[in-house]
Amino acid sequence: MADRGNLLAHQRRALILESVRRDGAVRVTQLVGQLGVSDMTIRRDLDALSSVGFLEKVHGGAVTASTSLHEPGFEAKSTREALAKAAIADAAAARVEPGSVLAIGAGTTAHAVAIRLVDVPDLTVVTNSLPVAEAFRSAGREGGSAATLLLTGGSPTPSAALVGPLADLAIGSLHVDLLILGTHGASETAGLTSPNLAEAQTNRALVTAARRIAVVADHTKWGVVGLSGFCPLADINWFITDDRLPAEACTLLTDTVGELTLADTRTA
Repeated sequence: MADRGNLLAHQRRALILESVRRDGAVRVTQLVGQLGVSDMTIRRDLDALSSVGFLEKVHGGAVTASTSLHEPGFEAKSTREALAKAAIADAAAARVEPGSVLAIGAGTTAHAVAIRLVDVPDLTVVTNSLPVAEAFRSAGREGGSAATLLLTGGSPTPSAALVGPLADLAIGSLHVDLLILGTHGASETAGLTSPNLAEAQTNRALVTAARRIAVVADHTKWGVVGLSGFCPLADINWFITDDRLPAEACTLLTDTVGELTLADTRTA
């Protein structure tokens, strides 16, 4: 790896995270040589990544974090990576044509896309997300949305998703042009994953109902593996993320998904 001593902290930490997720473990001495910074700088980087659960520190280095079982609530997630989510939502919404039949999954990034779609004419929107449904309902009450809204029904999760047999049955009878889908985690081997078994199953139903799949996920989701998988990377037509995704992940996604878009956070 070339000398990268001039990288910004978030760029350096993204590379560290990609290395530990790819190899399972890294040593401080290895990272010092690769990134051209001091031992103390690397240790601060590892402390920062460990504090948010992205890796686990061990003596002399770090190892990959355990499988993710924690599912934060919708409100907690809505404050994370706001600029990245805004940029991703702008890029995704710009490609939605009037008259489309959409499914929009749960999650804060998918919700950000929905907010930008309320003025697009003649949409039919299927969703299992309570916040997405409320965005279209609120816009309709104010005269800003003429979308036909179909809410799946089901039992709510902490992320305000409706899941379970009722949701799966409703989705199973439908066919949509495009699915806009968020995810708890994405990785080379596991694909898209969720810590919630029922939510993963409902996401599988959404994937099956869709002619095309657009995934909206900021760079922090890369390398995170939840308990249950629901879509392999190769089935994704369009992966929209932000410009802080590590280079190695960009290369892998470019070679695997139909199309990769890196949304510019500077314009969000």
